[in-house]
Amino acid sequence: MDKNKVYTCTCSGSCSTESKDDNTQNWKIYIPVSISLVMLLGGIVMDNSLRQYFNSYYRLIWYILAYIPVAYSVFREAIETIRQKEIFTEFTLMIVATLGAFFIGEYPEGVAVMLFYSVGELLQNSAVNKAKRNIKSLLDVRPDRACVERNGKHVDIFPGEVRIGEIIQVKAGEKVSLDGVMVSESGSFNTSALTGESKPKTIRKGENVLAGMLNIDKVIEIKVTKKYEDSSLSRILELVQEATSRKAKTELLIRRFAKVYTPIIFLLAVLVTVIPYFFVADYVFQDWLYRALVFLVISCPCALVISIPLGYFGGIGAASRAGILFKGANYLDLLAKINIVVMDKTGTLTQGVFHVRDIVPSEAFCEKELLDPVVALEKMSNHPIARAIVAFAGDINSNYSVTAIEEISGQGLKGLVNENEVLAGNSKLMQSNLINYDKTVDSIPETTVLIAINRIYAGYITIADEVKEDAAEAIKNMHAKGIDKIVMLSGDKSSITEKVASFLGIDNAYGDLLPKGKVKHLEQLKADKNNVIAFVGDGINDAPSLAISDVGIAMGGMGSDAAIEVADVVIQTDQPSKIGTAIQIAKSTKEIVYQNITLAFTIKLIVLVLGGFGVANMWEAVFADVGVSLLAILNAVRILKMKF
Repeated sequence: MDKNKVYTCTCSGSCSTESKDDNTQNWKIYIPVSISLVMLLGGIVMDNSLRQYFNSYYRLIWYILAYIPVAYSVFREAIETIRQKEIFTEFTLMIVATLGAFFIGEYPEGVAVMLFYSVGELLQNSAVNKAKRNIKSLLDVRPDRACVERNGKHVDIFPGEVRIGEIIQVKAGEKVSLDGVMVSESGSFNTSALTGESKPKTIRKGENVLAGMLNIDKVIEIKVTKKYEDSSLSRILELVQEATSRKAKTELLIRRFAKVYTPIIFLLAVLVTVIPYFFVADYVFQDWLYRALVFLVISCPCALVISIPLGYFGGIGAASRAGILFKGANYLDLLAKINIVVMDKTGTLTQGVFHVRDIVPSEAFCEKELLDPVVALEKMSNHPIARAIVAFAGDINSNYSVTAIEEISGQGLKGLVNENEVLAGNSKLMQSNLINYDKTVDSIPETTVLIAINRIYAGYITIADEVKEDAAEAIKNMHAKGIDKIVMLSGDKSSITEKVASFLGIDNAYGDLLPKGKVKHLEQLKADKNNVIAFVGDGINDAPSLAISDVGIAMGGMGSDAAIEVADVVIQTDQPSKIGTAIQIAKSTKEIVYQNITLAFTIKLIVLVLGGFGVANMWEAVFADVGVSLLAILNAVRILKMKF
């Protein structure tokens, strides 16, 4: 039963249904708008050409019939909001304005106000649906079948039924349905559905493969490591779907503003009608009521209430298309404000794919005596350095017994290999266990793994890591986008950390840090209230730093589950250059939102003044309101077309 629930909620079929619902909703507006428009135009023609046959009684009936198709949904919404004890809304504002127009005999204008309001709603729906389709296109990347090997045969089943440890087969042209490890020697994949990058990626035996990747090479086999609902793709889809429900402060402010603004507008409209009675000699109630109705129409806050959430929605959609996932619109606001970026090194700025460079045993040990027990111990860890040592050694040491394993955060591994105590880690591990090791190792400008067997120093292994291709460009772009300071915090040796920082142009770098050391540095930066800090990382040890920063950014392609879970923004491509892209999208979204606020208030204020003095009539008020809404909506969806 649970399988069916997951399947119907997330497959592409679900999205098609939603798209059909959106189209149906649009047609529910198209048909009434068309009927009212034809009848309004017909009424205007008869007013001008056939007035002698179009007496007041028939004229009223005609315009009421023209009014009902577009007014029905507005009255229904107004009743619903009144039931929720929200009386002063844009719906009641439109109803009062249009009924007032009928009361003073301005029938065509009453119909026109409601008609153009409905046209605005239609344009808004179309814009929102476009943004939704842009985001929900991600849902099409999730495969609905998996070819699994069972009892010597390959059978197609729902991915939710595949168990961890089973082997699935993926043919050329098919998408990977579950996260796993490559069993075949190698394969070439199009990762654009996950990352936005069209460049094929080669994945070799033993490396991770993620659900949603497209196999473009040959038939490959993958060993499943995660359940369907726990796969990276499933988490991504959940993040995208949840993101639109987390409002930005600006969006929440406008919603609260509209609730206060609307009753004030009603009060001002009443005052526009009543106050002149005491000061104007030739006061005519009908004229001033008309001005008050114009005032109501112009004051409708629709442009703000719709276009601002749409702007944030568009920003989330543009980011997801670039392989960047915001967990909420509020993080778009925050990211636009950051002035300090703090970054992890390994896996964030460097490849995080390590290779053994040298094995240097001490005088008391030979290479085999050093390597065999270390490989047996490192097989028990998923750390990138451990995987590099195991990959270098191949299939040796399969007969070793490994017990009492202890992974010491920021130091290394400790365990019993065939009842011999083996330590493998950095100099801190040696020092904390009082091992007398060769201190010259500390000056080696590369990652080193020091080994001790039965409390005796046995030698070291040097590990090489490479800086990511776009790391230097990423640092340069962030400085260009107004980031005041970029800091690198790493658990790696200070000499390596400083070397990488110097090469990339990073302002400050600190090495030899445990997770709590990184947190301490962040807290020192946060002590200055002027600092808005983003932390970028990918590992489990980065989770505390991601959590306490103003904006946590995780490298999501190969990053740890803990880092992705805690982070506010996830970069699926694992490219540091996408940090600058995320900042640019956030700033562009903020600019568009503020442009819409300025546009709406400026134009409405001008026309309000004109309407108050009787210069603007109802038609001009209608076009001003609809025009502002249309411009704001077009401006909001513009971000979907931008190139980042």
